[in-house]
Amino acid sequence: MKYRIVRTDKADSLIRRIVLFIAENFGKDVALEKLDYLEKSIMMLADNPYIGIEPKYSILKRQGYMTLILEKDIVFYKIDDEKRIVTIYAVVDQRQDYLSILRGL
Repeated sequence: MKYRIVRTDKADSLIRRIVLFIAENFGKDVALEKLDYLEKSIMMLADNPYIGIEPKYSILKRQGYMTLILEKDIVFYKIDDEKRIVTIYAVVDQRQDYLSILRGL
């Protein structure tokens, strides 16, 4: 049975930021390819939410986050097995200070 994917407003905002940055610097077609790649990768979690790994920071592990690493980006999410929901909290570039971004959630 599939899990339902739920994205927070913060996750949507961060995805938009990534796509807009790419559009401004590399063009609309490249940005649309990136958006498609992110969407498809996130939707894979519906079939197998445990394809991600535990984050390297113990504070994030204790809070129950999982990470899906996608090229230069990291998807932070939590799994609710009882309700069969995967909640996407953030999508960030690995080169960013993502710990600070997650503290704001």
